[in-house]
Amino acid sequence: MNTDPTPRIAVVGAGPGGLTCARILQQHGISVTVYDHEAGPEARNQGGTLDLHEDNGQIALREAGLLDDFFRLSRPEGQEMRQLDHATGTIGFHHLPVEGERFKPEIDRGQLRDLLLNSLQPGTVRWGHTLRSVGGPSQGPRLLHFTDGTSVEADLVIGADGAWSKVRRVLSDATPRYTGISFLEAWFHDVDNRHPDLAELVGRGSAAAGDGEHGLFAQRNSGDHIRVYVIQRVPADWITAGGLTPQDTDGIRAVLLDRYRDWSPRLRQMLRDNDGLYIDRPLYALPVPHTWEHDPTVTLLGDAAHLMPPLGVGVNLAMLDACELALALARHDTIGDAVQAYEKTMLPRSTEMQYALDGHAEDLLSDEPHGPNEGDNH
Repeated sequence: MNTDPTPRIAVVGAGPGGLTCARILQQHGISVTVYDHEAGPEARNQGGTLDLHEDNGQIALREAGLLDDFFRLSRPEGQEMRQLDHATGTIGFHHLPVEGERFKPEIDRGQLRDLLLNSLQPGTVRWGHTLRSVGGPSQGPRLLHFTDGTSVEADLVIGADGAWSKVRRVLSDATPRYTGISFLEAWFHDVDNRHPDLAELVGRGSAAAGDGEHGLFAQRNSGDHIRVYVIQRVPADWITAGGLTPQDTDGIRAVLLDRYRDWSPRLRQMLRDNDGLYIDRPLYALPVPHTWEHDPTVTLLGDAAHLMPPLGVGVNLAMLDACELALALARHDTIGDAVQAYEKTMLPRSTEMQYALDGHAEDLLSDEPHGPNEGDNH
């Protein structure tokens, strides 16, 4: 970027997409500040495990200079995938990764975020900044207004703030719509000792089963943990509509055991004895296609731009978006030209993927091999 040596670039959202963008910008000597609503990097559990693909997520990490570090942290054995018969618990489809297979190794979301955070210059991320709105003229500068009453100016605002993006409101009136499919998340700790049958059933990677109306997806995380997603075709408010609260673990479990009563006892163990509360995660998606008129001062990446059902592409597309946007900013003379070049590639790609996945949240209930990408929609 030659005409303005000190552009004020603000990234909203310290998820994998926002941090990847910041890292690559800094690799090219471009200053950037990331604003995030969380109080700090340890404010909450970052979620489950992610598979970073060779043809998108890993490309971004290579450009960020972090691919070797990723491979040291990742779990290639996590590429194992089992599709189980819901009635018998027996394995139908089974993928075992071969020696040296690196197409989509797994990494805990928290480990990935730490890798990216630790690669940034000190002070890059400003924690405790909850965005209220983005103001200012389309030709800039933009004003980021935070809920604590403070505001900052920026020449470019990058919305990496996920499904319910505040930045997106500048560019689009679109809001996510409920897909009709909901996840209920459950944790199992110290599984090799406390839940050995579950550990054997899931293996070193993931295991899934479905009957068309209900599904289960279990996935190994690091540290001897398994995260299970109970997948149902239900109203988004099914818990409260049933007279329950998210804190009523026993009541929810009783409902689930009844709904899955025809399933194999080996699979029904995924509904029992979980550690802690269930976490309700209804799945949303943006209308298809989601596009906007070019604005030289605001753009989007990841779920903020193209929220889709979690079928294994979300974080990978977010990181590829981030990589391409950062490189465009490094290679073009003006911010406006860079944003236009980025969107010229990103919007057709995301539109194609949106159409491909539109209505396919129901695939998560099928008896065919599938696997959600934890972290999407959240």
